[in-house]
Amino acid sequence: MRYNVAQLLKEASGATRYYQLDVDIGGLDPLLVPVEHLMGEIAMLRTGTGVLVTGHLVTRVELVCSRCLTPFEAPLAIDVEEEFRPTVDVITGRHLVMEEEDEALWIDDHHVLDLTEVVRQDLLLALPLHPLCKEDCAGLCPVCGHNLNEGPCGCTTGDVDLRWAALLDLKLK
Repeated sequence: MRYNVAQLLKEASGATRYYQLDVDIGGLDPLLVPVEHLMGEIAMLRTGTGVLVTGHLVTRVELVCSRCLTPFEAPLAIDVEEEFRPTVDVITGRHLVMEEEDEALWIDDHHVLDLTEVVRQDLLLALPLHPLCKEDCAGLCPVCGHNLNEGPCGCTTGDVDLRWAALLDLKLK
């Protein structure tokens, strides 16, 4: 996801380039287990100070259900909107003073814009906090650990938590 934007930086503000993305993101991050390539379209717009990158990207990832611990596949979509700034003036070759602290948003000395870190961060932020294999997932039995989506287990469920049994005895007396 690296693009040479030297020609775009030489153009006037408002110049735009469009790119189709179809990228394997297999080793991007250990938390991301992609099932499909990352696909979509991005637009690069020349601004007065750099390049604004916008786009909508989609993929499918493998997640683990937070209730039943079963792996499942889920769609993941992100909207990218970041402005990248050059570190070197494309005309003079002079190094520019960078005010932006996030180096992921810098265009390097060879005028290459790298989307990898921005896309990685956006994908991680798009992951659900509590992924569910299905909305009505029954989860695991708290006693034996049986997956209740596969049917009921043989455990007897008491209405009273043993930790509170002493209080129940007081109530009954």
